[in-house]
Amino acid sequence: MPLLALIHSLICRLGNIIYTIFCSSSVLYSTCGFASIIYATDLALTIWFFFMVLLKDFPFPELSETPERREQLMKESNHLYTNTDLRKLLVPIIVEQLLSCLMGTVDTMMVSNVGSAAISAVSLVDSINVLVIQALSALAAGGAILCSHYLGNQNEKHATHAARQVLLVMTVLSTALTLLCLFSRTSLLRLIFGKVEADVMTNSQVYFLFTLLSFPFIGLYDAGASVMRAQNDSRHPMIISVISNFLNIGGNAILIFVLHMGVAGAAISTLVSRIFCAVVVIWELRNEKNPISIRNYLAIRPDFSSIKKILCIGIPSGIENSMFQFGKLAIQSTVSTLGTIAIAAQAMTNILENLNGVAAIGIGIGLMTVVGQCLGAGRKDEAIYYIKKLSLLAEAAIIVSCLLVLALTRPITILGGMEAESARLCFRMMVFITIVKPVSWVLSFIPAYGMRAAGDVKFSMITSCCTMWLCRVALCVYLCRVWGFGPIAVWIGMFADWSIRAVIFSIRFHSRKWLNHHILG
Repeated sequence: MPLLALIHSLICRLGNIIYTIFCSSSVLYSTCGFASIIYATDLALTIWFFFMVLLKDFPFPELSETPERREQLMKESNHLYTNTDLRKLLVPIIVEQLLSCLMGTVDTMMVSNVGSAAISAVSLVDSINVLVIQALSALAAGGAILCSHYLGNQNEKHATHAARQVLLVMTVLSTALTLLCLFSRTSLLRLIFGKVEADVMTNSQVYFLFTLLSFPFIGLYDAGASVMRAQNDSRHPMIISVISNFLNIGGNAILIFVLHMGVAGAAISTLVSRIFCAVVVIWELRNEKNPISIRNYLAIRPDFSSIKKILCIGIPSGIENSMFQFGKLAIQSTVSTLGTIAIAAQAMTNILENLNGVAAIGIGIGLMTVVGQCLGAGRKDEAIYYIKKLSLLAEAAIIVSCLLVLALTRPITILGGMEAESARLCFRMMVFITIVKPVSWVLSFIPAYGMRAAGDVKFSMITSCCTMWLCRVALCVYLCRVWGFGPIAVWIGMFADWSIRAVIFSIRFHSRKWLNHHILG
């Protein structure tokens, strides 16, 4: 029966994908007058589909018990996390993710007043910085997963020890990366970007010099913030991010507009704000009231057994995130051949698409802590319960975010001063994204966060890298270069990637094989 149910779910999914393609095509090649009707219908199908695929054959733990046991569980309400606990954990993470998206954007917007060479330099270097930040964040998450397992197991001593090792690993790796980039930054920039204008290259070297100095502080902050989230403290990282963003904006205003330091001013401001983040988070970890309290940082010595566990989780996730960024660069190079209108439309669409996914990504990050603690406590059924519950929450967040961002697309393109043709193309792509993203995005990402928290990182890495390059990149390049598609090819490839990955992760979720890992040994 479970196999038949799974086959039925996949058939339902295929039908929904076909339906979505039909609706998307109708919208894209019309005046978009029926977009609201189409999307309303698709919303209903998406909600129905979610119940069919994700919840079929996955009874909630209390429903699999006898009526007496069910009543007892309802009275005791013995879940690790109440709805209030989840809200306190997730909302700050969502806010923090939103702020992290804004930091690079603020630099780009404020430096745009300096000139085209400056903004080009910042944009180019940020493509490297994002790659580094994503890799370091994934490594830190590996340590956080280990800490959350120990905390779920009520072993605060080992959790603290693991946290100390995470900080050591992140410090060493980020410092090594800084030194490598410092001594090869000129040749590295030329290798990646090729021949660019002399002014752009000069500004790129200046901006890269200061931003690469911030890598150790990024590593420390990511490690510290991940450890804090592992003990259900997401409020302090959020507050730190808020203050950091204000420091960055204020620093940019003074250094760029008052002291006229240009690109260097933006870079120095970013460096100072990241130093602030690292110092504050390290100080906060000293709090003895928390389950994990770290003092005597200079006394930390490597424990290769713990380091191995951290790297076994963190490295596959780091590779996965890095491959995503490399894939985006490959797509970017293809889009760059389509002309300035397409480039401008795609750039704005990327920003808006990232924005409508922030809330759901924040839920996924919080899910890792929740699942880690559940599995550390030996509550496998409860881990499954929270994956389903937070996946449904993420679906609601995606639907609301997509509709909100779509409603704001036209005003944003007007305020951004986009050319009329670029703005129209951007809006058409956002309509497509608003239709297809609720269908497949959640299943392609959110359950995977939970499975990574269980230690199932290699499967996630292999699946994501394969679908990324075979669907998203290859299909985009093929549609653009062979069939002459515009930038909409990027999002067709994206939808294919999401859909195939969602099917694979759904099957993996149903199989329960992801529960067979033993992180604590």
